[in-house]
Parts: sequence; C-alpha cells; structure tokens
Amino acid sequence: MTHRLRQDDRRITGPRQDILDALSTNEHPRTIREIHAALPSPCDLATVYRAMHLLEELKLVKRFDFGDGTARYELICGDNNAHHHHLICHKCDRVVEIDECFPSELERKIARRNGFTALTHKLEFFDLCPECQ
Repeated sequence: MTHRLRQDDRRITGPRQDILDALSTNEHPRTIREIHAALPSPCDLATVYRAMHLLEELKLVKRFDFGDGTARYELICGDNNAHHHHLICHKCDRVVEIDECFPSELERKIARRNGFTALTHKLEFFDLCPECQ
C-alpha cells in the first residue's frame, strides 16, 4: 500500500501510515471517527478526513454508504480485495461480511438482457443482529 503512495509521489506521513495500519486490522468497513479512535498517535480529525479522501482517490480504500448518512471505508488491497457483500444491523450498525454472491452466469444474463456489457453489483442486507433482536 505504501508503495502505491510513493508511486504517485505522495509522502507516507505518520498519520497516513497509522491509518493504513488501522484499516488493515479491520474486519469490516469503519467510519472516519472509528478510524480516528483506533489511531495509536494523536492526530487531528481533519487529517484523517484528508487522508481518507486521498486513499479513496488512489483506489486504496473503498467507500460504503449503508443509508445512514455516514461513510464507511475498508482497504481494497490484500485480503479485503475479494468481492463480498455486507449484512448490516439497522439498530446497532454491526456489519458482517457475506462471501456468497450471484452466479456470474446470472450477472451476464441480466447484462445481456438489458444491453449492458460489463455488469457489476453490490448487495447490502439490513436486519437486526442476534444481539438486537
């Protein structure tokens, strides 16, 4: 990840490295405030916002909107690069990754039927988690 920053002539500052480290330990998308709280060294919240904007621009993180007005981010490098979906508790905002997906043949069929050539998708399921039921 840091080599990608260097490729684009971006400095690897302490806060940027801390943010990348914090994101690499997350099991699901995190809000900027959650990322900020996980940093080992004090850093201004505005710095985290700027760094996340840069990382998204460089396609190192993926932004998610689960319909609550709060953006969440996860790394799209390494283990989290695999295509997956999310199950979100609409009470406590718990997020669970789901690996099951549409069969690729169904995707191609939907694309052909509608005149599209490169169909992609994302699924987000909302329910109450076991603790909130």
